[in-house]
Amino acid sequence: MHGRGDDRFRLTEARAVATGVTDGCSMTQESAHPPAIAPATFALAFDASPTPMIVTDARAHDNPIVWVNDAFLTQTGYAREELIGRNCRLLQGPETDRQEVERMRAAIAVGEPLALELLNYRKDGTAFWNGMTINPIRDAAGTIAYFFAAQADMTDKRRAESAMRGTNDELERQVSERTADLEQALAQKTALLHEVDHRVKNNLQVISSLMLLKARRTPEGEAREALQNMAERIGALSTAHRMLYSAGDVAHFNLSDFTGDFLSDLEAGLDPERTRIEARVEPIAVAAAMAAPLSLMIHELTTNAVRHAFPGGRSGRLTVDGHREEDTLVLVIADDGVGLSAAPPNPAGFGRTLVDMVVRQLRGSIVWTEGGPGTRVEIRIPLQAAA
Repeated sequence: MHGRGDDRFRLTEARAVATGVTDGCSMTQESAHPPAIAPATFALAFDASPTPMIVTDARAHDNPIVWVNDAFLTQTGYAREELIGRNCRLLQGPETDRQEVERMRAAIAVGEPLALELLNYRKDGTAFWNGMTINPIRDAAGTIAYFFAAQADMTDKRRAESAMRGTNDELERQVSERTADLEQALAQKTALLHEVDHRVKNNLQVISSLMLLKARRTPEGEAREALQNMAERIGALSTAHRMLYSAGDVAHFNLSDFTGDFLSDLEAGLDPERTRIEARVEPIAVAAAMAAPLSLMIHELTTNAVRHAFPGGRSGRLTVDGHREEDTLVLVIADDGVGLSAAPPNPAGFGRTLVDMVVRQLRGSIVWTEGGPGTRVEIRIPLQAAA
């Protein structure tokens, strides 16, 4: 232990070290100009600073504390005589991070500056987060003589961060629960819509079957033909609902898949050597609300072409083209048959009227033209309006 005269010398020297104005130690490169303020003024300023400060003697055994200011005493609750000559580890406790302590010791051992936050304990045992910056102070020979640390109580900051993490965790939990509830509600809605499509499909199939049975018992003529046509139209609607029921997205359907499935049913009843159907339809996502109107349009135009465009056993080709032009769905159905003008008149015919009505319902436009040979029908439907 040092004598009281040595202690007074070290305290005076340490106070000067804290100011960085000793003759033999410097925290910066030696200045070419003398300081404009007296060293005693700096010493008084550091003593009175509200920032806790401490100086340890790197040349003495166990790097003891040789100077502290009043703010450090207030922060830790210790008296000055309880700190001088002791190592700073007296502030550590059971919850102090050992890895951070080892990192601090390693930096001190090699004389590197360090900034860290460490859980320390006051004299009364209460814990506080101590944010500190530690800097080595070298003498004229470049040897580390002291370590100077400026500190700050970071407890409120840590509490705020912990509270923020707790708030974020609670928000994430609430969002997760809300998301799960929405997903469950969506799954229930999807299941309900699938069930509705399934039941509508079954009911339409029953109605179509009943109308076909009635048509078979009706004598040849307009009444029988009308019953058969209506049964086929109801069957087309049933196909639309069947496809919606099997689709994963209840809000939209793929136009290419829809058209391909629909036309495959039509082709099943045709002679492939006599009538050929070709489809070039892009995979456009169309609102499910358009399924029924589109099924009616495609059914009417394709079945009418098959029935009337190729009379007398004539062979021919029917094409269905569907693509998107900006926000417009364009459907073109064409055949190389006899054409509209050459087809026999059908006063009881309802197909063309039905197609025109459906197009108007979808706020679209339709153009019927003679293809030379054949007939060409171009339909344009605004996709946004339909959705």
